Amino acid sequence: MVHDGTGGTKVCLPFVRPDGAGPSTIGSRMDQAFLASFLIGLREGLEATLVVSILVAYLVKSGRRRELLPLWGGVAVAVALSVIFGGLLTYTETSLLADYRSRELFEAVASVLAVVLVTWMIFWMRRTARRLKGELTGRLETAVGAGALAVAGIAFVSVIREGLETALLFYAAAQGASSTATPLVAISLGVLTAILLGAGLYAGAIRVNLQRFFTVSGVLLVFVAAGILKYGIHDFQEAGVLPGLDVIAFDISGVLDPGSWYGAALAGMFNITAAPTVLETIAYVVYLVPVLVLFLWPARTPAAPRGGAAPGSSSATTPTNSETSPHVPA
Repeated sequence: MVHDGTGGTKVCLPFVRPDGAGPSTIGSRMDQAFLASFLIGLREGLEATLVVSILVAYLVKSGRRRELLPLWGGVAVAVALSVIFGGLLTYTETSLLADYRSRELFEAVASVLAVVLVTWMIFWMRRTARRLKGELTGRLETAVGAGALAVAGIAFVSVIREGLETALLFYAAAQGASSTATPLVAISLGVLTAILLGAGLYAGAIRVNLQRFFTVSGVLLVFVAAGILKYGIHDFQEAGVLPGLDVIAFDISGVLDPGSWYGAALAGMFNITAAPTVLETIAYVVYLVPVLVLFLWPARTPAAPRGGAAPGSSSATTPTNSETSPHVPA
């Protein structure tokens, strides 16, 4: 945000300093939040779609189609509450917080929470992907015996986590972009793409290497989260909570032109700016390097039992899961 000298603020797009902005840069800045918002919608949307696909496939396969109605009811409530939560975040910032420092502090706290959630999410998916299908179907089997409300509850809990994460992450990534519908359009397109991919996977019409998709999107989200943390640190500095707002780490504006398409893309996607403060740079590197290394570090595989496989057992015993399977079986 930019001070207007009267105690108010002017809205600017995320991750870019407004200094030196001219009319020629407005068009590129309106598109800066597009890539990050689309990625958030695609990644989180596909996770939620796969979870719902697993639940639907289990009910259809087990001949319990009558339970599909409460399941979709739970999904609908989770989606509605997620949208309301996103609206409350925006309403709180724009209407409930009176002064600019409070708004900056609110944005900073939201940014940090978003970074914590997205970091937990990518590592949770990496750790539990192989047993996700078994856990979901096990819970659903228990819920079916308890009644329709329990089925709706399983669907609600399974989707609401992704929905709240999406709302908070989107809010943090698109801070200050309320003057344009670009971020909202982008995340909507991302979610729609995820739904279409999920439907195609469920029907077996398309085949996607989900393990590779989640790995690549996870890496990109780590960069996005590092940028959100950097932006949060800047908001803390704007609010006066952290010092060093005027202490610039370096200035490469002669090389990285904020008005260029590549400068806008890097700023909008990863918050790579030409003149960051020292604290912003430290936070960016301290988060990005260890998290990226840990995420890409090969997972340990269970040691093979001594003496080979048991008689009559198949050598292909690796469990199929929603992340490595080409499609979700119906």
